[in-house]
Amino acid sequence: MYTKHDREAARTRRHLRVRRRVEGTAARPRLCVHRSLRHIAAQVIDDTEGRTLAAASTLDPEAASRISGSRATSGAAAVVGELVAARALAQGVSKVVFDRGGYLYHGRVAALAEAARKAGLEL
Repeated sequence: MYTKHDREAARTRRHLRVRRRVEGTAARPRLCVHRSLRHIAAQVIDDTEGRTLAAASTLDPEAASRISGSRATSGAAAVVGELVAARALAQGVSKVVFDRGGYLYHGRVAALAEAARKAGLEL
């Protein structure tokens, strides 16, 4: 049986493997996702400057007001995806590269990505 530490170390290894290929530039920043048991967060990052251009999470007051019930659902992730897309578009960012953060592209991570696409981001 795996412990929390083993699972977290495995996710970190997967994330580093993904990050070898995925890099955010000024023209196409990185949409990075972090998922916990209770929340989900997303950031649009320009790695050349080391700057966060836009961010959203289920802890955001704007997102929390649009989420009914649990914040650990695909619906909540979709709200965060729409919000981060709107904030990125307001900054003039329309194309991003998706960084799933070592998580499987499934469930909440996929819901966030699909919602960001529908809101106008090109992933």
